[in-house]
Amino acid sequence: MLISNTQEIPGKTVVEFFGVVSGSTVRAKHIGRDIAAGLKNVVGGELRGYTELLAEARGEAIRRMSYQAEEMGANAIVNVRFATSSVAQGAAELFAYGTAVRVE
Repeated sequence: MLISNTQEIPGKTVVEFFGVVSGSTVRAKHIGRDIAAGLKNVVGGELRGYTELLAEARGEAIRRMSYQAEEMGANAIVNVRFATSSVAQGAAELFAYGTAVRVE
């Protein structure tokens, strides 16, 4: 599955549009990560536990979006965007969406 945040994929021609596809995941903070984050707030630095959590969430949302596109017969997704929202205390949704297309 080719995935792009632009309207086109260089060297490819869009020959069919299938519509909007999306994937999402809701993740909660981990107590161990919260403790480490609290310490980093005091001394400064990257919150690696949260960085890893977000990377995992992005990967899962992309996989779910790609699966939906494959089911429609697409071989690419263009105009991919990400959004986040808080759904509960300590939990957030990462949402990926784009346009499923077939390219040649």
